[in-house]
Amino acid sequence: MAGWTTLVQAETLAMALDRPDVVVIDCRFSLLDPNVGEQAYTRSHLPGAVYAHLERDLSDMGPHGEGRHPWPQAEGLVAKLRGWGIDARSQVIAYDDADGAHAARLWFLLRLLGHEKVAVLDGGWARWTALGLPVSSSPRQGLGTRYEADFDRSRLFNADQVEAHLADGGLLVDARAPARFRGAEEPIDRVAGHVPGAINRPFATNLADGRFKSPMQLADEFRALLDGRDPGSAVMMCGSGVTACHNILAMERAGLKGAKLFTGSWSGWIEKPSRPVATGIAWGVGIWITTRISSGA
Repeated sequence: MAGWTTLVQAETLAMALDRPDVVVIDCRFSLLDPNVGEQAYTRSHLPGAVYAHLERDLSDMGPHGEGRHPWPQAEGLVAKLRGWGIDARSQVIAYDDADGAHAARLWFLLRLLGHEKVAVLDGGWARWTALGLPVSSSPRQGLGTRYEADFDRSRLFNADQVEAHLADGGLLVDARAPARFRGAEEPIDRVAGHVPGAINRPFATNLADGRFKSPMQLADEFRALLDGRDPGSAVMMCGSGVTACHNILAMERAGLKGAKLFTGSWSGWIEKPSRPVATGIAWGVGIWITTRISSGA
């Protein structure tokens, strides 16, 4: 059976919840209070959903020097997937209440494990509840499965690889809000600004009225950013390797496959004080005026 590989609409999922291969993952999370998402799940969630915590389940918080949400080890993540009842045949659906920002992280994690049948619920929790579709407060019982996989690490970049990529004229796209990218404000990380040479594509730009834009519109917008480059040559980043996955998902929806992720992203970049930091504003597609570049040394 063909599966959903990028997005699924709420009305479609509602008719498929009873399918034995469908596994729904609740990815609600807040940086301001890491417990909020799980508390919301306990109160109410999609029927049969299990909960995935961004920091406990979808990151490996042990390593230092790899940003605020380090990429997890495959072995640990696969063990969690088995506990959630996921196997190689499962149709996985991820959702959140943040325009897909956190659900896209799970989507990309599974994609790099080679799992094709994974999609994000378009419009997420907000649209599901606005349509009056069923919810539940009953936790899903654990279902152990057999599942083995490993990451395709060719699509994961560290800071050194990003530096080399930029030196070769490569494209680096930052998914953070414009004010954070410019360095006008920084509510989370200790240093404001962006990686010199990066351009800004806020992940919210992928949306219209809380749902993803059409594939055609996204393709037009991302092709303008790519400016003739192969989609697989683009590297996506954000604050910690989470919302960047939203841009990768949007590109895939547009038929532009293969973009890579700077896993540590901005929070990983600034962990080495000698790395340069830029601030500035943009004018037009791919044309950036930088008001300051500091060596950080």
